[in-house]
Parts: sequence; structure tokens; C-alpha cells
Amino acid sequence: MNSQLTARILNNMPEFSKGQKLIAKYILEHYDKVAYMTASRLGATVGVSESTVVRFATEIGYSGYPELQQAMQEMIRSRLTSVQRIEVTVNNMGNSDVLSSVMNQDIDMIRRTLEETSREDFYAAVDAIADSRKIYILGAGSSLALATFLSYYFGLILENVQLVNITSEAEIFEKMIRVNEADTVIGISFPRYSKRAVKAMHFASNRGAKVIAITDSPLSPLAEPAGYLLLARSNMASFVDAIAAPLSLINALIVMVTMKKKEEVTEILHSLEHIWDEYGVYEKVDEKNVDANKPQG
Repeated sequence: MNSQLTARILNNMPEFSKGQKLIAKYILEHYDKVAYMTASRLGATVGVSESTVVRFATEIGYSGYPELQQAMQEMIRSRLTSVQRIEVTVNNMGNSDVLSSVMNQDIDMIRRTLEETSREDFYAAVDAIADSRKIYILGAGSSLALATFLSYYFGLILENVQLVNITSEAEIFEKMIRVNEADTVIGISFPRYSKRAVKAMHFASNRGAKVIAITDSPLSPLAEPAGYLLLARSNMASFVDAIAAPLSLINALIVMVTMKKKEEVTEILHSLEHIWDEYGVYEKVDEKNVDANKPQG
């Protein structure tokens, strides 16, 4: 658990009321569960009122219970095993409407990402990408899907894009051996963080490359070697990584780079459209046939 949070609790323990001591003891022993409990549920679990829980949070220096909860979540997400994640989900969702719960969580993550992502870092990252000789993109686990999506679209609009397979340390350095200050490296990782992605980003930073991290927190190990930090919320839903907010951020990055290189990209896409038509890459949909096949009445 967050050592700073632990210190706050222990330092204030002598002044806590009886109810606050119950809260403190439960947090220290069950922080993985408390991190995803509401204030009212924590109060009911330890036998105190919701207002006592809120006062406890302010007593140890937080603006309220949500800030205390966020501090716990950020510190433990990288430590929870897949089994623990499922247990947290069962405790949180219970018999609720899972479809609504998960999709509303995604909506909340996108909203918080919009509020928290640095506009300065976002637009500076766009400039770095647009001006680079070569773009290297790294991602592991579920973040590989995000990295693949980003590399596909950047591959359409930029000349030299390399998706790096970071399942092998040897391949990382073989692919990135020529990286230098003319290049940009984009690393994507969320809890549980990829050690290889972190190593690759440090390698790129030491070579003078511009390094962009797409991750969930300033405390992420990807943040240290990054010159540009793009934060996207990714609180998990069960053992499944919640990637709606990171994907939305990546969409914005692709759109902004496209707008910055509009003339060049337009020319490329015109050429691609001709090639796709010439070689019949995509199935053409005949609107007349679609209308004819619609059910009547």
C-alpha cells in the first residue's frame, strides 16, 4: 500500500476516535478491498456511519473520501493479481446490472481522462510525432491491442512507423538499435505495467529520442523516462483491462496528427483509395440492393 498513506494513518492513530481506529485498522489489513468500496459500504463493513468515514479521510489530509480512495487505487492496481481483480469486481458489482456498470465505468474513465490529461503535453507530443524521422510504438498484454491500432493508422499517414514486439528483450534492442534524437518512441502500458516497455523507454531516452508515455498515472514507471506524459484512466473491470479511455485518447492523437499533416495525408489517402478500388480490396455495398433486401411492411 502507499507508504505515504500508511504513514498518515499511523501518525494520526493516537488522535483517532474509536470509530476512526476501526476504519484505520480495516484499511491497513484490507486495503485491496477498501480501494473499491464506497464510503457508505466501508462504514457499514466496520460498523460506523458514512460521515465518520468521510471525516477520517479529511483527518489524514485528503480533501474527502474520493481522494483517499483514488490514492489507494493508484497504488494497488499494479499489485493486484487476476484472481484479486475478480474478487474486487464481485464485491463491487454483486447482483447489479453488469452491462450498465461496466459501460458507465468506461464513460466515467473517459470523462476523467478529458479532465486530467495535460493539453500542453498532448499538443507537444503531436508536434514531436509529426516532426520525427521514425516512430516506434511499444505495447504489451492488452496494451498491444492499443499499440497495434495506433501503428495501423500512423502507418497510413506517416512514412516510417515501427511496431516493436516487446515479448522478447533481444528483439526490442534489435528493432531500436538505430533510435536517436530524430525519432519518437511511444510506450503504452497500464497496470500491471510491462517491465520490458519500461526498459525500452529508458533505452530510447538515453539515446536522446523523444519519449511519449500513454499510461494511467504520474506514478507509473513509464512516466520517469517520458518527456511527454499522456494520462488515461483505466480502472479495471474484473481481470479485464478497461481500455476505452486510452483508446479515446489515442483516437484524439491520430486525429490531431492527421490535421497537422492534412495536405500530405490527403494526398496519401487519395492514392490509397485508387489502389483499393483498382485491386478490389473492399467490398462495395450497393444501396439499391440493401434497400431491396429490407423487410417490407
